[in-house]
Amino acid sequence: MGGTMDGTKQRRRGNTRQRIQDVALELFAEQGYEKTSLREIAERLDVTKAALYYHFKTKEEIIVSLFEDLTQPIEDLIEWGRQQPHTLDTKQEIVRRYSQALADASPLFRFMQENQATVRELSIGETFKNRMLGMRDIIIDPDADLVDQVRCISALFTMHAGMFVMKDLEGDPEEKRKAILEVATDLITQAHKGA
Repeated sequence: MGGTMDGTKQRRRGNTRQRIQDVALELFAEQGYEKTSLREIAERLDVTKAALYYHFKTKEEIIVSLFEDLTQPIEDLIEWGRQQPHTLDTKQEIVRRYSQALADASPLFRFMQENQATVRELSIGETFKNRMLGMRDIIIDPDADLVDQVRCISALFTMHAGMFVMKDLEGDPEEKRKAILEVATDLITQAHKGA
């Protein structure tokens, strides 16, 4: 199953529900969300449709559950960030943790990018927008001048764009993630010096 996953993720995502999510996402990536049926997901998993149905009644339920599971660390990070002082150390830690959360959820974000119409129809589009506003609120110092606020928002956009734009560039994915993180951290640091 999913040779692209490293050992830790495979162990962490080992139960039936998570295997269904992972295989569904693989199939959605290969042949598109609309063209993939629950029957095909069951076949690839080598389970009956009834066994699949026990966990998920629709493809929408699979995507919504995946979104909730894979973006929970972002929600946790927002909660943590709200309780921290607006120091440079805090902001750098937020950016570092956010970078890791995005990396862990990258197959889902690829799906969202490639299936924007579907995402708009599902509740996840609105939830994602709210999470982005939450990230903005913990990374921006409300008293900072406009240029520094733009730097902070640009740090978030750098990490988002990096997931999609950088995947086509040559190089090790982890090295690219570190380079994106370095640029985002530089923006946050620069904004903080202006504050």
